[in-house]
Amino acid sequence: MTSSYEIDGLNRLMKQLLDSRVASSAEEAEAIFRTYRLHVSIDEAEATDSDHQIALLTTVNLACRAFLGGVSVSGALEAPLVAPLPLGSTLKAAVQALGGAVEDATASTPVIYIGGAPRARESGFRVRAVFSGWRGGILAAHSPVQIDRVKPMPLSAVLAGALAVNEAFLYVQQAGSAIGKRKIGLSLWNPSTAHDWSVPDPEEPELRFLPSNLWLLGLGHLGQAYLWGLSTLPYGDERVLNLVLQDTDEVTKSSVSTSILSTESHIGSDKTRVLSAWCTDRGFRTRLIEREFDGTFRRQRSEPAIALCGFDNPEGRVAMETAGFIYIVEAGLGQGHQDFRTMQIHTLPSSRPFSEIWRPVASSHEVQPAPAYQKMIDDGILDQCGVTQLSGKAVGAPFVGCTAACLVLAEVLRQLHGGPVHDLISLDLTDVEHRHVVGHPNNFYSVNPGCLDLGAHASGLRV
Repeated sequence: MTSSYEIDGLNRLMKQLLDSRVASSAEEAEAIFRTYRLHVSIDEAEATDSDHQIALLTTVNLACRAFLGGVSVSGALEAPLVAPLPLGSTLKAAVQALGGAVEDATASTPVIYIGGAPRARESGFRVRAVFSGWRGGILAAHSPVQIDRVKPMPLSAVLAGALAVNEAFLYVQQAGSAIGKRKIGLSLWNPSTAHDWSVPDPEEPELRFLPSNLWLLGLGHLGQAYLWGLSTLPYGDERVLNLVLQDTDEVTKSSVSTSILSTESHIGSDKTRVLSAWCTDRGFRTRLIEREFDGTFRRQRSEPAIALCGFDNPEGRVAMETAGFIYIVEAGLGQGHQDFRTMQIHTLPSSRPFSEIWRPVASSHEVQPAPAYQKMIDDGILDQCGVTQLSGKAVGAPFVGCTAACLVLAEVLRQLHGGPVHDLISLDLTDVEHRHVVGHPNNFYSVNPGCLDLGAHASGLRV
């Protein structure tokens, strides 16, 4: 049976409602998502600051993919865009380029404030996205807690925005009475639970070294989040970051719901070409590889030795062991409607073989007789084979991938600054405070593939 239904067209976050049986059809799921609205606000003092602009734009970008009822933004948006993101000349232009509407909030709309001082207590969802140094998180808007004013490492602003959108999404889905009232965050320098992210950390350094050569394996949900995070770092416009972009897929309609650099206008285009264009606008150099990454693939000595992996299959991950990389950081995300907020970050090589970390699991998936999938069969939209393919697709949320990207990139930055490296970081965004962090048995001090020294000449490289 030939179906007119595009299997790769379903919003991957909306699929959560189908699999959990909250919605009995794709149309009902979309109608529910159309009721999700969010407002983001930034005060004048923060609107001219690069890091607060990064937090705002990360929040808007992620929210527009999850809150289909609309994302409104208010504040001093006529400020020049000083964040290093190729999104226009003003903050207003950048917000609109990402899909945000410049307008005031309605009384019942959840609100995320970007930074700022504690505010008067209000009813409903009101949180502040805050960050300092390598630390980022959220507080209730009225919380008296004041974050210190250490110069932020830009990824802490990205992290704060991602955590804020996650909390807002939990709120609109009525996930519990504590949502929006919690202090939630972590340190990208010291992600262990022993450290309170909201207090100053004398151990964290000011950002000085940036990687100059990286290989991005997979350019979907995670790969695009990696690139967004890299784009916020202070590289300037000297084209000192060299990237290899590897993928074989095209942007689909479902990509737009999870992948932070994909838009409707990119559907049908090769992901490598879409992201290469972004890199050119940002000032990065790129080389494209558009063939499968498998056990026969080998890195050449002149190519980047550090890889950031965004694969979602064990076969591709296992193939990294023989590809010739000297330092790999990868993220694995939960895929079901109950665990899509979970993530595991690995830094490799580890004490265990890659094949042991990712043992292929024989598929025993059976199509659940959820009303939404049965209705597609009954209506002649899909046959049983099509439903099997669709039901096997992962649930995905852009704010989950963005949080994981912050942790992945931090592993690279920490290594360059002589900080601790982690064998495993495991956490669930429904309960960030109970994460699991394991130190790495290797120190990686000898890994030095080249980097940009921000303390030296603007275009100086350490090789």
